[in-house]
Amino acid sequence: MSEPFAEEIDDTDWDEACRKADLIREFLRRMPGPTTTGQIRELADELRLSQSSAYRLLKLFRAGGTVLSLVGRKAGRPVGHRVLDEAREEIIRAEIKRFYLKKNRPSVSALVREVNASCRAAGLAPPHRRTIAARIEDMDLAKRAKSRGELKIEKSTIAVPGKFEVSRPLQVVQIDHTKADIFVVDEEDRRPLGRPWLTLAMDVHSRMITGFYLTMAAPSRLSTSLCLLHSVFDKTAWLREREITDPWPVAGLPDRLHVDNGRDFRSRAFQRGCEDAGIEIDWRPPGVPRYGGHIERLIGTQMGKLHLLPGTTFSNPDELGEYNSRRHSAFTLRELERYIALDIVGDYHQSIHSSLKRPPIAVWREHEGTIPLRLPQDRMHFWLTFLPEDERTLRPNGIHIFGLRYWSAALAADVGRTGKRRLLIKYDPRDLSRIFVRRLSGNFVEARYADITLPSITLAEAKSSREWLLAKGKREIDMGTIVRTAIARRQLVEDAKRMTTTVRQGKAASRKPRVEDREWGSLRGVDSSKPVPFVEDTD
Repeated sequence: MSEPFAEEIDDTDWDEACRKADLIREFLRRMPGPTTTGQIRELADELRLSQSSAYRLLKLFRAGGTVLSLVGRKAGRPVGHRVLDEAREEIIRAEIKRFYLKKNRPSVSALVREVNASCRAAGLAPPHRRTIAARIEDMDLAKRAKSRGELKIEKSTIAVPGKFEVSRPLQVVQIDHTKADIFVVDEEDRRPLGRPWLTLAMDVHSRMITGFYLTMAAPSRLSTSLCLLHSVFDKTAWLREREITDPWPVAGLPDRLHVDNGRDFRSRAFQRGCEDAGIEIDWRPPGVPRYGGHIERLIGTQMGKLHLLPGTTFSNPDELGEYNSRRHSAFTLRELERYIALDIVGDYHQSIHSSLKRPPIAVWREHEGTIPLRLPQDRMHFWLTFLPEDERTLRPNGIHIFGLRYWSAALAADVGRTGKRRLLIKYDPRDLSRIFVRRLSGNFVEARYADITLPSITLAEAKSSREWLLAKGKREIDMGTIVRTAIARRQLVEDAKRMTTTVRQGKAASRKPRVEDREWGSLRGVDSSKPVPFVEDTD
């Protein structure tokens, strides 16, 4: 696991690796069995590589199964290498932006003349027409068409599915967020906290809910990633922890994700993680309501069920009437999570779906044996890719984060060697009993609570407990004592200043000090060669 994460790879190298991975995935779909020399020759032509290089990449991808397994595997000319020098490349880029990407749609020939003129003015040899045309082809077609006002081309790049059809489970999964119509309470003192956010994932073909994530935090890359992780992995242990006995058989990587256009779905880490695992992402075009309709109807159904619970806010303010949602709130976040899970596996999956005319779980079971189940080949790397991260310094007694201390015997070799360097930490906010630390070697190790007797808690519980302890500490403070002490200290400072001023303003005497001057109120006459007892040294 010493390889980097997808978001750490250079854009040019990543794009080239994605291109190769897409071609190899399609090749393997067509040729799932043994391959012939002729088939490898065709693949090599598509990859623009020699046959031996194509064989090598195919072997690497079969072993790794991710885009990352192809990064850095370069044959011949380096990935992203350009024959032109950077000066001429910059002229081409500048002229495309200045001249070509305009609503009056200049021709390629006119662009070539502009590039040639600019190169000659800079004392450079003009590039070949094919080179300039290739740079245009490298651009995103939709963006290029939009900049040039080519409405027909732009329209052709937008999918218009009409009635959305899929042929099997996990072909398309939709993910979306909603603010739940219910107030939840704190674990400690049951005070109202607010309305949580629910992130849901749904398989379009079977209408099975593939996973969800409930949090008090606003939608982010974290909530999207944790929902996806819940969706992909087996849920047996997760259900057991929540004392739920009904089955939830959904697991596996989806072929395609349909998501909103929000920033959380656009994050570099989320995109790269999906691309690395062979998951395509379709973002909902702004103002196009037909996208994501399935998940939105599901969210409406789930919110309707919450209206039966204490603390509901209802969807329509008119329905609320005089009902005080905060005062009636009773569910903690953990209890609400279990309630939603029980409803999913024991009611929603088992009920007749209005579109399917069958229960979702029946449709899933019907196709279960024929679903091309894809699971991450490196499960731990996939897991870590989508977990949130932080950085911490390795101390002699371990890693300190969230007010907790973690240790692993593998970290002993790095103690004292990291200096001021901070190590990358990956953590699961749903289970803080362990974290993952990237060592100096680049490998990740699992670190557990230093106190192994501690139970697993969530990040929300850890933060809530710290806030509760701080508040408790403040309540235990004797403010009367603090005020009295402050006044006494203030008076002591004033007395000391007054005495010092009086002494300094006294006349300096050249004669021997008088006997009456030898008192503790004056510094004169004190024999500094003899020890003077401090108050602390006397009974």
